[in-house]
Order: sequence, then structure tokens, then C-alpha cells
Amino acid sequence: MDVIPNPEKACSCLNSDKVTYIKPTVKNKNIVVGDFSYFAGEDFESHVTHHYDFIGDKLIIGKFCQIGNNVEFIMNGANHKLTAATTFPFYIFEGWEQKPNIEDLTSKGDTVVGNDVWIGQNVTILPGVHIGDGAIIGANSVVAKDIPPYSVAVGNPATVKKQRFDSELTELLLKFKWWDKSIEEINGLIPLLTCSDLSKLKTELKKLIKGEIK
Repeated sequence: MDVIPNPEKACSCLNSDKVTYIKPTVKNKNIVVGDFSYFAGEDFESHVTHHYDFIGDKLIIGKFCQIGNNVEFIMNGANHKLTAATTFPFYIFEGWEQKPNIEDLTSKGDTVVGNDVWIGQNVTILPGVHIGDGAIIGANSVVAKDIPPYSVAVGNPATVKKQRFDSELTELLLKFKWWDKSIEEINGLIPLLTCSDLSKLKTELKKLIKGEIK
């Protein structure tokens, strides 16, 4: 292997300097991104909005995710108080005598994206959403609720249109967790992981998992 894949090197795409690994570009401690997940745009952190330190919610993204241009993650700071006469957030502007009260705000917790998730361009992801491993989110969708692993979701609001694989293959992939293997192992698995013969994939995964259990 002449060049070893390096998750700590932001610009690693052969065809575009705008397609970069996210992890080495992130400075916010409340944004956690796994190895080799990439963003097809510039300045990933600017696409994580309303992310205020005093709220403390996190954006957690797994490994090998593929995130299209203009994807926006809206965090819990976008929520306004709904139980008073006004929804105006005085506390985020200078000069107004109101301090933020976290208990008054609706928080849906951390936003979590699994591993090997493909998110198309112009997708908006709302606070607290969980997207499962291997899911696909169609372009221009608005994700307002959790998306199961290995499903395809599109629309506004995004709804699941189909499962990518049958339940047996989905369970095998979730059990095998190829994204947690070493770089050397993954390189060896690429012919299998990119094979369109799903029967072969299912058979080989069963063998690999059985070999790991021994």
C-alpha cells in the first residue's frame, strides 16, 4: 500500500479539494465526528447552527458518513420558549436583561448520525434526531424524526420509503460493524462491501462473523 488512508488529513479527496474529511477540521468540543466521514462542501462547522455552549447538546457523527453540500444540522438552541407571551429570545442579544433558563427551552437531546450514512445535498436535520447506521437521506429532505438503520428516507418531513436490505442482511451488517475494522481489514473487505451480489454478501458475512466468534 503506497498511501495509507489518513483520517487526520482533511483534504484527502483525489478529485476535489472541497470534499474533505470532517474530523480534523472540527474545533467545537460538542461536535464529535468519526474517522473518514466527509463533507462535500466548505467549513462544516458553519453548517451546525444554533449550537450554543450554554445548552450543551452534542452533534455526534459516526465513521465513513457521506454528507452532501449545504446539509444543515439545526441544534437545540433554535428552540424558543413556548409557554410565555413572547417567543423572542432576549438572552442571546446584548443589552436585554434576561438570562437563559435551560428548563424553559425545549431540548430534544443530542443529534446522532450512525456509521456509513449517506446524506444528500441540501438536507436539514432538526434537533435530537437519531439516524441509524447505513441509512440514506434523500436530497432536500427535512429530517424531523428518527430514521432506522439501513432505510431510505426522503421528503419534508422525511419519511422512510423502503429498507435497503432484508432484515437478515441488515442484522448481519449491524453485527459485523465493518467500519470498526482496521484500515488493513477494510481494504481487504472492499471487494465484498462494494459487491452488488447481496446473496454472496450475506453468505460471506456469516462466515466472517462466525470466524470472529471462534
